[in-house]
Parts: sequence; structure tokens; C-alpha cells
Amino acid sequence: MPFVFDAYGTLFDVHAAIGRHRAAVGPEADAFSALWRTKQLEYTWTHTLAGRYADFWTLTQAALDFCFARFAAVDKALRGPLLDTYLKLDAYPDARAVLRDLKARGEKTGILTNGTMSMVDAAVNAADLQANLDAVLSVDVLKMYKPRPEVYALVTKAFGCKPGDVVFVSSNRWDVMGGGAFGFRTAWVNRTKMPDEYANPPPAAVLTDLSGLLKTTW
Repeated sequence: MPFVFDAYGTLFDVHAAIGRHRAAVGPEADAFSALWRTKQLEYTWTHTLAGRYADFWTLTQAALDFCFARFAAVDKALRGPLLDTYLKLDAYPDARAVLRDLKARGEKTGILTNGTMSMVDAAVNAADLQANLDAVLSVDVLKMYKPRPEVYALVTKAFGCKPGDVVFVSSNRWDVMGGGAFGFRTAWVNRTKMPDEYANPPPAAVLTDLSGLLKTTW
């Protein structure tokens, strides 16, 4: 059974870039980081809805530039360091252990990401996760973003399986909704205890961290 993970926010902490430069960013660091993430995702949706495409690294930079315009007190000289750090985001503490234990059980594992291959390869290598992944799949080959069903079909094609054979894991509820609509068994990793937004389809499991995957009967 393939276990396929979203990358950003699920395996990798998207707020780690700001976290490493918190003192330099200043008192608005948390709000700056939250807006950076919000705009990054918003741009993927608006581009896909408009039938246009710019890769995730380009949109990540555009979102960061918007944040600098919005938070004028934050030093724009941090742009380069923040982007460099984004390529080597911290993995969540449970990520490596869970991937290792899934592989030890004989499961297939993979990543399905909005990120470019160069982005996600850099993050995977920095976190030393590569040995426990069978596939890394990027939307870049399709030129469209989640939650388009064509994106989730990359998984069934890569693993040669049906949607119902896949456990899809994401911290993003909208991504879980998209995977569930495609037919995946879904696990929502709700680390921050957010309220549920989508009644249908519901996730097969709601977890507080990745370790719950190992305790769930699939």
C-alpha cells in the first residue's frame, strides 16, 4: 500500500525559514510568515483557475515580495537569506522516523508536491529522507496545482495502483479534500487543531502528528 505525503506543511515546516531569522525579521515575524504561506498557496490556486502556470519557486518568491511590501519595517536584505533557508526547511521531528518505520513494514512511500523537483530534492536531502522514499512527484510535469484531480493521478500512475489503494497524508485540509475526492484514503495531520472545513469527503483519519499513521488500521 503506498503512503504518499504532501511535502510543505506535512513533512517540512513551512515556517522554519522565518523561525531561523526571527530576530532579524522582528516583532511581526509570525504574521509575516503566515502571510507568506497564505499568498504562496493563493497564487497556486489563482494561476490554476486562470489556466496559467508559474512554477512553485517563482510563486514562493512572488509571495515573499508581497510580504516585504506589506510589512515595510522588515529589512528587504533578508530576501536572499530567507529564500536560501526555504530550500532547506526543517523536517518535522516525526517525519524521518515514520518514513523509516513504514519502509520497515514493507510499505511504499512517496511525496506528491506543488514544489519543483529542485526545491523538494533540496529539502529531502537536507533532512536526510531520501533513503526512505520510493518516489517524489511534482506538479511541475503537469503545469497545474493541487487540488486538480490530474495532480493526484500522478500517484496512481507512478505506483500502478487504484486510488483506493493509496493513503494520502497532508496537513492541508483543502489538499485532503482534493485527495479524498480523487478516491484516496486520506489522513489529515492537524497539528494545530484547526476546525474542519469540508464535510464531504471526510478524512479517513485525523491525526495530531505523523506517528498516528503507524497506529491506524488502513
